[in-house]
Amino acid sequence: MQKLTIFHLYPDAMNLYGDLGNITTLVRRMHERAIDVDLLDIKRGDKADFKYADIIFMGGGQDRGQKAIAEDLAKRGKEIKSEIEKGLVALTICGGFQLFGKYFKTSDGEMLEGISVFDAYTVGSDKRCIGNIVIDVSTQKWNSPLKTLVGFENHSGLTYLEGSTKPLGKVMIGYGNTGEKKDEGAVYKNCYGTYLHGPVLPKNPHFADHLILSALKRRYGKSASLKKIDDSLEIAAHKAAITRSRTAKTVHI
Repeated sequence: MQKLTIFHLYPDAMNLYGDLGNITTLVRRMHERAIDVDLLDIKRGDKADFKYADIIFMGGGQDRGQKAIAEDLAKRGKEIKSEIEKGLVALTICGGFQLFGKYFKTSDGEMLEGISVFDAYTVGSDKRCIGNIVIDVSTQKWNSPLKTLVGFENHSGLTYLEGSTKPLGKVMIGYGNTGEKKDEGAVYKNCYGTYLHGPVLPKNPHFADHLILSALKRRYGKSASLKKIDDSLEIAAHKAAITRSRTAKTVHI
């Protein structure tokens, strides 16, 4: 039996807007394919050897949550970056995304050191981007007819990509990284950052499967594949979210 190990970083401090549902989705989709899963919660001060991880996940958090874990994450940064260079799969949401960049400067001027997986930085603003979001991910080479991601954004941090860091997608509806309705998220190797809450994976099964398949290929070789499962409900939810987003208003306050 194939087996994958998920490291869930700071679940006690970084879990906004249902982000835990991303873990639930990954585990369920693996179990439906008879893939065994080890799920390890990694909290501040816990020992963790990232060479045993196949997927790491870090959710979003308010400024106080990020402040609480930033120092601990920075201590792990070198090891995490080393494994990501070797193809470790990672999904980081909102505050997690920000701390995987170079730094987050909060709205009150405090500097939180990031671990620089992404060539990006975040600056807190006095405006908040709130609402449904749809992004075009057609440039991503995922084996799926779905070319969009749907979710919900609620952030005042504005993230600026630099250098060779590429966005996850282009904003179709919503605000994205900087509130200017252009780029959303970031990609480096198998590491993904995004502002999409909701949680993002239940309504985007193609993204969840891409993460799982990437982890399988890293662990078991490029010939690894995923058994097809019934995604009719998930795809219906995805399409309904797009329809709803077209009629709902986004809010920039």
